[in-house]
Amino acid sequence: MDIENSFFDEMYTKDGQVRAPYILYNQWLANQDSAKLIKKSREAEAFFRRIGITFNVYGKEMSKERLIPFDLIPRIIANTEWTHLARGIEQRVRAINAFLLDIYGSQEILKAGHIPTELIHQNDAFLGQMIGMKPPGDVFTHIVGTDIVRTGENEFFVLEDNVRTPSGVSYMLENRETMLNMFPELFSQNKVQPVNNYPKMLKESLVSCAPKSCSEKPTIAILTPGIHNSAYFEHSFLADQMGVELVESQDLRVINGHVAMRTTRGYKNIDVLYRRVDDEYLDPLNFRPESMLGIPGIFDVYRAGNITITNAPGTGIADDKAIYSYMPDIIKFYTGETALLQNVKTWRCSEPRALQYVLENLSKLVVKEVHGSGGYGMLVGPAASKKELSAFTSKLKRNPKNYIAQPTLALSTVPIFTKKQLAPRHVDLRPFALVSPKKIKVTPGGLTRVALKAGSLVVNSSQGGGTKDTWVLGE
Repeated sequence: MDIENSFFDEMYTKDGQVRAPYILYNQWLANQDSAKLIKKSREAEAFFRRIGITFNVYGKEMSKERLIPFDLIPRIIANTEWTHLARGIEQRVRAINAFLLDIYGSQEILKAGHIPTELIHQNDAFLGQMIGMKPPGDVFTHIVGTDIVRTGENEFFVLEDNVRTPSGVSYMLENRETMLNMFPELFSQNKVQPVNNYPKMLKESLVSCAPKSCSEKPTIAILTPGIHNSAYFEHSFLADQMGVELVESQDLRVINGHVAMRTTRGYKNIDVLYRRVDDEYLDPLNFRPESMLGIPGIFDVYRAGNITITNAPGTGIADDKAIYSYMPDIIKFYTGETALLQNVKTWRCSEPRALQYVLENLSKLVVKEVHGSGGYGMLVGPAASKKELSAFTSKLKRNPKNYIAQPTLALSTVPIFTKKQLAPRHVDLRPFALVSPKKIKVTPGGLTRVALKAGSLVVNSSQGGGTKDTWVLGE
């Protein structure tokens, strides 16, 4: 396999030697027939299509469902590497939750001058209605997806935090199920740590965050915007795996100070609602009045302490990309520790000097919308045309506070399987953390997203990326 010299390949060294985590896997791979692997790849695609592992794309092709491409070559992480990553993720998640409790409480971090007050109070993601609120168990961020990239042997960076409604865990689980079905012998040989207990851990975590008003076994439900949402497969999958109801707004109503769902035996109170609906659409009486996706009055029930909403309303301020640039300070302020995982250098375009630098170096940088997600609304400078650079320059000048910029990182590569040979492609990693009042659990592995197009640094499914099974090796 040809290795791109400027990038760190996780399976092969520059002189073609196999790195330690991949040695046993490579020995197996060397004895496999290419025709057999091509057949297995087709079987995986047929399996994904049969059970409906698809996603909807917003924009011009919104009506089209796409199959998420799955690559057979796993991404393998050594136990020592994972131990470092898990400790760093746990530290970061702990700090984010403390930040949210503070920012909607006494705002000590603002009083101490570590974050500009206007960056919070003038931020669209800051939910003023949450001021003074303490969610059940003091947990704001029940589920967190942390996007991590690698640039070298021991070089890991957090690219962004996802604490509103992080998605992708269903693909992590189905990728593993697919690999277990096709190549069961590999998992015992390589001592791969399991991920299939995630739904059980998620349910236990949600139960532990039930409101104080819940005196019996908590009733849990997942709120979905409906079948046209890009992540509907995941909503349905998790409801099925946890054995809880999947509901839409028309299934719910507020009765006697509680949110209740319609059943064949009448209405039943819900104690914990895992919502996959954005804040602004959650309650038409308190937020956007035209919303058809939320439940009128649910926020009043929440404020009265009669329901847990997962993740809590207002968490978006913590994964705002401008706030991201302050994460090392946030970690130090709330934990007293230095961040174990590095941030990517970030220029906040709202600051005149930073904006000037970004405009002068636009062709070298990656520019993102502060509230953007899914790879939408971003510019990858080195891959952009002169026309695209010119258009983005106008956007930046018109609304600089809407953007941040970062250097173009040399993302690590992992081989993908092609009909001719293995070929390196860039990857990122989204591990998932579950937060309960007493502990934080990080699932060993996560969702590896891969840019299937040669040279591309954009790994998002919405932009043509695929996924891989992620193996964390045991000790």
